Amino acid sequence: MDYTLLRALHIATVYLTLILFLLRGFWMLTDSGLLNARWTRIVPHINDTLLLTAAIAMLVVAGLNPMDQPWLLAKIIGLLVYIGLGTVALKRGKTKSTRILALIAALGVFGYIIAVAITKQVIPGFA
Repeated sequence: MDYTLLRALHIATVYLTLILFLLRGFWMLTDSGLLNARWTRIVPHINDTLLLTAAIAMLVVAGLNPMDQPWLLAKIIGLLVYIGLGTVALKRGKTKSTRILALIAALGVFGYIIAVAITKQVIPGFA
């Protein structure tokens, strides 16, 4: 598959991930039952699977190894932190304030991942 097409798929799924996370975060904040709807539990996982598949395919096509590219390793670590915080924000947080703090932190980490992807720097803004 063409790298440009994989990149476009990856970027599109990143946007959809953010939209779905913001929507589910809003539903968490408003105590909406939609947060527990069947599609709400399925669609984000399908999208995230496509996102990750496109990312791995781009690595293969470009011949990149995250262990040789610090910025890629930073993105992967950031992704794991984002997933953990997102789980606390949407499911596992015991109190609403814990879920809100985790939501804000997850969005901050998401922003960091985007900044790393754009700048290809572990600490964006510092070369």
